[in-house]
Amino acid sequence: MEKKIKGRKRHVLVDVLGLIIFVHVTAACVGDRAGGLQIMEKIEGRFPRLKKIWADGSYTGSFVEKLLDIYNWTVEVIKPVKDKGPGFHVRPWCWRVERTLGWLNKNRRLSKDYEVRESASEALIYISMIRIMAKRLAKNRSKLKTF
Repeated sequence: MEKKIKGRKRHVLVDVLGLIIFVHVTAACVGDRAGGLQIMEKIEGRFPRLKKIWADGSYTGSFVEKLLDIYNWTVEVIKPVKDKGPGFHVRPWCWRVERTLGWLNKNRRLSKDYEVRESASEALIYISMIRIMAKRLAKNRSKLKTF
C-alpha cells in the first residue's frame, strides 16, 4: 500500500529584489533538486540575461552540474555560516527568498494549502505578488512630485 504524502513545496525563482520571476508548486515528496530542475526546464530561453543562480544548500550535486552543462548557468550554493558561533545567522542571498515567502504568507489564501491543483496554487502566488508590487507602486507614486 502506497503512503500518501500531503503538502506542497513552492520552488521559487526570484530576482535580487525578491520579486518572483517564476514559481513551480509540487507535491511535498518531490525533492528540491528535481523541483529546481523542473523550474529550469520551464524557463529555458525565456530569460537570456540569466547567468548566475544563488541556491540553497539542498540544490547541490547533479543539479549544479546539469545547469552548467545544459544551460550554461553557474550556480553558487550558499552554505550555512559556521564560523560565527551558535544561533541563527543570515546567509547572503538566501534571505531574499525567505523574505519573499514571508510576504506571500501574509496573504490569507496562501497561509494554508487550500488548493487542490498545483496550477491553482501557482496562480494565487502570482496574484499575491502582483498585489504586493501594485501596493508598492501606489505608495511610491504618492511620494512623487506632480507638476
